[in-house]
Amino acid sequence: MGRWVTLKSADGFEFPAWQAAPDAAPRAAIVVLQEIFGVNAHIRAVVDRLAARGWWAIAPATFERVRPGVDLGYGASDIGVGVALKAQVEGLPAPGVMADIQAAIDHGAHASGGKVGLTGFCWGGLLAWRAAALCTGLSAVVPYYGGGMTSEAEIARQPRVPVLAHFGRRDRNIPVSGVQALSAAHPEVEVHLYDAEHGFNCDLRASYDEAAAMLARDRTLAFFDRHLGSMTG
Repeated sequence: MGRWVTLKSADGFEFPAWQAAPDAAPRAAIVVLQEIFGVNAHIRAVVDRLAARGWWAIAPATFERVRPGVDLGYGASDIGVGVALKAQVEGLPAPGVMADIQAAIDHGAHASGGKVGLTGFCWGGLLAWRAAALCTGLSAVVPYYGGGMTSEAEIARQPRVPVLAHFGRRDRNIPVSGVQALSAAHPEVEVHLYDAEHGFNCDLRASYDEAAAMLARDRTLAFFDRHLGSMTG
């Protein structure tokens, strides 16, 4: 269903994105932010499933500024590569990859003719949280197990749009105490904890938890329905 397209950031940087459109007029647009494994089969499937449900969806390649064409699996060596690439992107001068996310948001608004939501997984969850505070043109944001979201610096950010956040209670990378601190500092954010590990939404990972993934999916879709509505809503 999806296809690769090329987007351009405000600074002229061009990068690929996986894009999918529904058969009928889209209800709105949703930007999907990758894990540390690139716009791989899992992320492309997320985009395609959103399109099948009536959303216009796109996943920008947020590693492109440091390495083109990243498409990793979930083995130990892949994790090492992804962590290193994430560190490189995080080290870019501001606005860094946020400019590419903004370009995807702007493209989504134009292509769908409606509101724009955004979701992200793992590192993409952290970027989603930042986008809620820094990017323009968004109406709702849903981070999944955003690594680093519960640090003091990230908790200090002030989201400008409604946020729904999913975390795993057994996530060894994100302590429950940090999730509780985030929730206490941001009572306006809808936070859910699942009896699951990091990466519970991805059916290509050993940590996949179907019950948690389905419940989080239903909550996410209802959240987007509520805040994005139809293209005329």
